[in-house]
Amino acid sequence: MATDLEHATSTIYSPLPDSDNGYHPPSSERRRPIALLSGIFLSMLLFSSLIALILNQHNQHDIDHVKSPLVKPVSRGVSHGVSEKSNSQLLSSDVEVYPWTNAMLSWQRTGFHFQPPKNWMNDPNGPLYHMGWYHLFYQYNRDAAVWGNITWGHAISTDLINWYHLPFAMVPDQWYDINGVWTGSATILPDGRIVMLYTGDTNEEVQVQNLAYPANLSDPLLLDWIKYSNNPVMVPPPGIGTKDFRDPTTAWLGPNGKWRVAIGSKVNKTGITLVYETTDFTSYALLDEVMHAVPGTGMWECVDFYPVSTTESNGLDTSVNGPSVKHVLKSSLDDDKNDYYALGTYDSISNKWTPDDPNLDVGIGLRVDYGKYYASKTFYDQNKQRRLLWGWIGETDSEAADILKGWASVQSIPREVVFDRKTGTNILQWPIKEVEKLRSKSWVYQKVLLEPGCLVSLDVGLATQLDIIATFDIETQTIEEADAGYNCTTSGGSFSRGAFGPFGLVVLADETRTEQTPVYFYITKGSDGVARTHFCADQTKSSTASDVTKLVYGSNVHVLEGETLSMRLLVDHSIVESFAQGGRTVITSRVYPTKAIYTSAKVFLFNNATGVSVTANVNVWNMDSARIDHFPLGQH
Repeated sequence: MATDLEHATSTIYSPLPDSDNGYHPPSSERRRPIALLSGIFLSMLLFSSLIALILNQHNQHDIDHVKSPLVKPVSRGVSHGVSEKSNSQLLSSDVEVYPWTNAMLSWQRTGFHFQPPKNWMNDPNGPLYHMGWYHLFYQYNRDAAVWGNITWGHAISTDLINWYHLPFAMVPDQWYDINGVWTGSATILPDGRIVMLYTGDTNEEVQVQNLAYPANLSDPLLLDWIKYSNNPVMVPPPGIGTKDFRDPTTAWLGPNGKWRVAIGSKVNKTGITLVYETTDFTSYALLDEVMHAVPGTGMWECVDFYPVSTTESNGLDTSVNGPSVKHVLKSSLDDDKNDYYALGTYDSISNKWTPDDPNLDVGIGLRVDYGKYYASKTFYDQNKQRRLLWGWIGETDSEAADILKGWASVQSIPREVVFDRKTGTNILQWPIKEVEKLRSKSWVYQKVLLEPGCLVSLDVGLATQLDIIATFDIETQTIEEADAGYNCTTSGGSFSRGAFGPFGLVVLADETRTEQTPVYFYITKGSDGVARTHFCADQTKSSTASDVTKLVYGSNVHVLEGETLSMRLLVDHSIVESFAQGGRTVITSRVYPTKAIYTSAKVFLFNNATGVSVTANVNVWNMDSARIDHFPLGQH
């Protein structure tokens, strides 16, 4: 797309043409008109606060001289008993809305990450593989680019990269889900039947678990779904709040031949995992004790529970257990909106899961992703014998900007998950192999010497859709005690210099680096003589816009003796997924540049350390866009 930002007209972003997504609501469908009208009214109110600004913008030069309106952010989801769906960092005060141009907003839409044509999306739901197609269901608002009126969107793919949109799988049309068809999981039974359990928000705003299944299992597209006539199949048990009972997992077989399903909840401030047993998925018995509990972690949402092999690189079916198996227990913490996991051992007789390291228990130890990433869900891909991970990547701009552009949120590139056999203490996450099919033109930079304070520009063509793999060599044996208390999130970012960091890559930067997103390593050494490596992503200068959250993300990453420092970045317009040391530590960033877009986006190597030189080797590929379109149902 040709752009001339000096003469870009500022208008409301033009979304893709309207589509009813093939869904025609039945006459009996009950739609909560008050909630719908209030959502429409709020959207109109936000638009009216912006329209005077939009009409008075003429070109890019005017932007710095226009007084931006203040908009009061709106909390969404919490009153319904789910986690905050608005940008929580912007809720504390009125937000000065940046005068976004059409060119800026159009640029933000991704090229190879999955997202619907318009409107709001959040949690991935019930991913599965069936008759040659991968299926992704997801939380979707068919009415607006904000959370509400949650329906199950549905898309299919043969390669998890190129997608077809299908009609909605389920809509909120029954008393037990009239306030939302919320998160759920699929279980494929040994005879091939598919069971879908999901949380419904009832007409009295009580969270219950419901059963659905395909109307025609021989249909590869799984177009039609039937809700069980006697839903709900599980209701909050005594002692559990009516808004603290949600997000059933994929089921697994216990030693007694019964299926087990985990559900997240809390008791006071203790996060817990409840487990139910069933033989037929229509009647359930709650097991006497919780599978696991961690005090102080609050409500557990979107619990995930799955095995990983400690000896093989393939994935495992959810029901597998044994001596060469660890179990991952993961929870999305409602209190801080992050996904945490821990490795441990599952005793299927007592139904107890025990963490390998109590200091790294769920909610107090390792995170799945140290950036903007939530409500993740895995599934076992029986087609290629692998465990795949999806995650919801929300927005970190203002709701007003999302309404202008007409959409909000993307899904992460699916990641393959395996046990890290080198460290024995964590999982590894890596982008699926299929994404490499999008690689086109490539550049190679070998043995680039980066002296202290050095910055090197990399000519990589159009730098808005990239796959980058970089390694960095540093003489770590020369490191003496330095920056022992370093922390990515409180460090001051990539401009905070130390003897042995930061150094790495800068992406989505303009020529003068007024805007830039550095991703980097920082090495420290304490009085114990042990060198520690930190992996960080700095968004503090990612945008000149005022209505954007700009944090520094990151954590430490294990670097074993003899290993070279390595990182991989998937850059796709407003999202950057960063993987360190083969996926031991992962950071997802959302960025909204106003200058470093289209042909103005640049890539740099940098070394801001004061006491060491670094040698870099870099491979860069331009990435083609994925094909995402509506399925031609007339040919089905």
